Amino acid sequence: MANVIKLSEAAALQVKDMMKQAEEEDAYLRVAVKGGGCSGLSYGMGFEHELGETDKIEEHHGIQVLVNKDDADILNGTEIDYKQSLMGGGFTIENPNAIASCGCGSSFRTATKTGTPENC
Repeated sequence: MANVIKLSEAAALQVKDMMKQAEEEDAYLRVAVKGGGCSGLSYGMGFEHELGETDKIEEHHGIQVLVNKDDADILNGTEIDYKQSLMGGGFTIENPNAIASCGCGSSFRTATKTGTPENC
């Protein structure tokens, strides 16, 4: 089965640095979708030590990434990058399945999943 997401080398280097600073070098990086945000769905990323029954493991530039099979359709083809600018740096998420987004792009909805929109 092909990878669900694409984690750029720049994003992987940033994640490795964050793992080192947090002493989480043996953790997985979880990429998830949850309800909320002004468009109904929002992205989540965090460190995790346990593999769930419905998790898929992907390898990206030395990072072990977990994606729950329930989120795979929503995240399929999503590209995660890390960009540095004069205003600082941050992760960017480009999801080809998102038909609407708002704010900083962390909230979105797809044609089949609307999530639970909140007031901004």
